[in-house]
Amino acid sequence: MGFEEFVDERVLVSHDTFGKKELKIKILEVSDETPPSQWKFGDRVKVNKILVTIKHLDTQQVEEGEFDIQAIEKELKEKRHYSSTNRWVPTNEIKNGYVVNSRHSSLISDASALDYIVF
Repeated sequence: MGFEEFVDERVLVSHDTFGKKELKIKILEVSDETPPSQWKFGDRVKVNKILVTIKHLDTQQVEEGEFDIQAIEKELKEKRHYSSTNRWVPTNEIKNGYVVNSRHSSLISDASALDYIVF
């Protein structure tokens, strides 16, 4: 592995408020939709499906779940007439197929609102 390919694991992991859980998000599927305003926001991809991995630090138990963000966004709009998901992720914030931790909350916000995930 070259230096250019190295990714610090800390960039990919989010922690809960109490520091008892870690979260990682892997991109499973992206849309082939072209991004609007590429000149303004740069290269981005629209994420459709993700794999969320949560590690409980006290027990070392690992939970994984696949989420169809597109379907969850549609469900939240139908049930609550609202969605807060921004599925457009800049390509420079994707490292080895994982999303950097600064984008985690925007990708799982609708799933959290529907209680599909508690973090």
